[in-house]
Amino acid sequence: MYVRQLQVSDFRSWVQADVAFEPGVSVLVGQNGQGKTNLVEALGYVATLGSHRVATDAPLVRHGAEHAVVRAAVVNDGRELLVELEITPGRANRARVNRGPVPRPREVLGILRTVLFAPEDLALVRGDPGERRRCLDELLVSRAPRYAGVRADYERVLKQRGALLKTAGAARRAGGKGDIRTLDVWDGHLARHGAELLAGRLDLVADLAPHVTRAYADVAPESRPAVIGYRSSLGDALPEGVGRPDGPRADLAALEAALLEELGRVRSQEVDRGVCLVGPHRDELELALGELPAKGYASHGESWSFALALRLGAYELLRADGSEPVLVLDDVFAELDRRRRQQLAKVASAAEQVLVTAAVGEDVPDELAGARYEVRDGEVRRAS
Repeated sequence: MYVRQLQVSDFRSWVQADVAFEPGVSVLVGQNGQGKTNLVEALGYVATLGSHRVATDAPLVRHGAEHAVVRAAVVNDGRELLVELEITPGRANRARVNRGPVPRPREVLGILRTVLFAPEDLALVRGDPGERRRCLDELLVSRAPRYAGVRADYERVLKQRGALLKTAGAARRAGGKGDIRTLDVWDGHLARHGAELLAGRLDLVADLAPHVTRAYADVAPESRPAVIGYRSSLGDALPEGVGRPDGPRADLAALEAALLEELGRVRSQEVDRGVCLVGPHRDELELALGELPAKGYASHGESWSFALALRLGAYELLRADGSEPVLVLDDVFAELDRRRRQQLAKVASAAEQVLVTAAVGEDVPDELAGARYEVRDGEVRRAS
């Protein structure tokens, strides 16, 4: 899989840009603020319908413009597809494939798969659980695009059930009883959609874990072994062994039943507090070095190594699935020491396509010699 061409208009700082790429290595070199990261962010948006830098679409549209447009020509197994996305804050975005409209933007998911490593990835180790859940879910959707719908359904139910709990809790605190007559119905919806999302995450972690452990050992061979695991809000009610590389695959019916039972057990607490206490939105991707959690115990270098191992593990997992993703390395070589640079370059040099951004060309290892592009003054020029 590779991107043959990227076009953007009114995306971030770009009025317009049109860049032709080839398989192999492409390096975008430009000083900070010239827009090189904006270009790979646009590709990431095509792959995930989200940004690795901001949580909403509004900052992606150039100031003063009504909407932004991103077009990417993607070649996979000799077949080329043109994906077009129109991003309009406050309104529904629109998507086209080969110039024909599709019912929903998420229909384009899976056409382009990317794995991006960026300075923001340090938050995967040091940040809140939400950062790690988002990382998991993006990889889950990349593997199986149908999970975009599963996530949307779960988040819709979670929002509506949460509103009911909040209203009932406020009424109870005011001395009333709180109307929870429909809560059983919402429990059923939450358990059904939550079990599907939870099952996907558990199987994903089981498949991903060995790749992360190997990648970390390559990047930081002198360090303690890296281990990832999944901690569910179900606690001991989670079927034993699920989510581990040597454990059974997730059983959807068993997870739904466990979620329903746990929701019933904590109902009074949920109404009192006005929040949903059970479900995938409360779960955690656990990162450990040896017996200790990475967060709080890993050094700065170990944290970078773990973040890198998570991305390289995701890359190897997608390759093992049979669809090699585009590897995107956004301004990361300046953050890494010599050994980590070399290890990353070793993996990247074998990729079908790798896109690298750097403020200074000398930051990019010699192993990643390839096409060079200068990003300056609102233009992208291929270096001779």
